[in-house]
Amino acid sequence: MPKSTNTDLKKRALMAVRDYGVNLTQFRNAMSEWAGLNVTDMECLRLLFLKGIATPSELARFTGLTSGATTAMLDRLERAGLIERRPNPNDRRGTLIAPAQSSAEKAASWFESARNAQDELLSSYSESELEIIADAFERFAKLWDDERRKAQKDP
Repeated sequence: MPKSTNTDLKKRALMAVRDYGVNLTQFRNAMSEWAGLNVTDMECLRLLFLKGIATPSELARFTGLTSGATTAMLDRLERAGLIERRPNPNDRRGTLIAPAQSSAEKAASWFESARNAQDELLSSYSESELEIIADAFERFAKLWDDERRKAQKDP
């Protein structure tokens, strides 16, 4: 078998990144459907697990929803017992949204199989290989954030 060239390896890597993105999106869509939520609801939950708390306006910006659609999304998530609305101590007319205490455990159970598969896959790599993998994903995350900011004209 002929040795791959640098150009071939770059192409292979970019195709792998593309395929990763497509398959992750399909997985997220399937998990949203399985959990009885829509994709935007799951994205909102993901942001709340990351941030811990957010305003409805922040969630609207993150999801791209209108204020009315954001309210409907939050109503669905609250009825499902996944979020809590809390008074905003800095704005008496405002509300803060946080994950419900049990929602992290509930969502974690949904992704247990995927976490186990990820652990098994990553365990097959050496420490030096894991450093390269982590570095590549960190750089790609920054690249996509930078590109998003350019597209949004965000300084």
